Amino acid sequence: MNRIRKFVFIFLGLFFTAEFVLGQKEKVEWKIVERKSKKQIDILLGDRLLTSYCYYDSIRKPILFPVRSVSGVTVTRGFPIKPVPGETADHPHHTGLWLNYEYVNGFDFWNNSTAIPLKDRVKCGTIRHDKVISSKASSKQAELIVGENWTIPDGTTLLQEQTQFVFHAMGDQFLIDRITTLTAQDNEVSFKDVKDGFIAIRVARELEMPIKGQREMVDNTGNVVKLEDKGEVGTGLYLNSEGLTGDAAWGARARWCMLAGKKEGQDISISMIDHPKNTGYPTYWHARGYGLFAANPLGQEIFSKGMEKLNFILAAHQSVTFRFRIVITSGKKATVQEINLRADEFAGAF
Repeated sequence: MNRIRKFVFIFLGLFFTAEFVLGQKEKVEWKIVERKSKKQIDILLGDRLLTSYCYYDSIRKPILFPVRSVSGVTVTRGFPIKPVPGETADHPHHTGLWLNYEYVNGFDFWNNSTAIPLKDRVKCGTIRHDKVISSKASSKQAELIVGENWTIPDGTTLLQEQTQFVFHAMGDQFLIDRITTLTAQDNEVSFKDVKDGFIAIRVARELEMPIKGQREMVDNTGNVVKLEDKGEVGTGLYLNSEGLTGDAAWGARARWCMLAGKKEGQDISISMIDHPKNTGYPTYWHARGYGLFAANPLGQEIFSKGMEKLNFILAAHQSVTFRFRIVITSGKKATVQEINLRADEFAGAF
């Protein structure tokens, strides 16, 4: 009897010791590392880079790039910053995870990139990183607050932007909360009702929906060539909060939309969540099968087939705030219940 009791005590001791050690390992510190010479700020969970806030001159707006799951799978397309052989090479302005808009006081902030001919750049706007307002990291989360300016070619600033990024992890999920306040400067600012906007991510080819036909792709030498896509690589499928799937998710209103597929042998889900306080809630989704995944609360006419129209205007010195949550789930497909829970939490948090 004493021998059995001794064995039980030893077993329990080992169990609780292991539980304590594992618990300690789970308390990994977030880190924020600024690299001014590279014009980027790295966001790390322990020693794992999950994303970087990048403000390279070549991309015409600050972005998060790359974006990775907690398991280390890169979910964003590399082109044109770090091209990967076999990935698509269309739309060079689709870079990482970003927020901008096609038509602001007549200037195109969405399509601007180094691929735009010089003669056409007078029609384009640029979002310039201005400053880091604050940054802090703990075992719970990392928070980065930055200031940016929406400028036009003559140097005028149309909008000042302040964006708060909150990065946190919950098990197999990497959460990015983006709270962006736009403030008009000395003049009224008009956001014409158009298709291309507002917050968007361009996903890796494996997470696109299966696409067939000739496409521009990066070959093994790094050159962009036209190749035949047989539709065998893309594994993605959209699902929104209203139960619509695939191409039907495009142009539909929903509180969230999810793109689920496989990459590097893992199930991966990218979920984007709207917030009840946002203009245009629940947003229309500009979710394309070829890998552009965007929420556009300011563009309504094309998505509603002319039934609705919103030409959003900010008076001089007026502000508006937009709130979005992105959830990257790895190792399994996120469930409807999970994303509804994350949406409910987000609605109550900001």
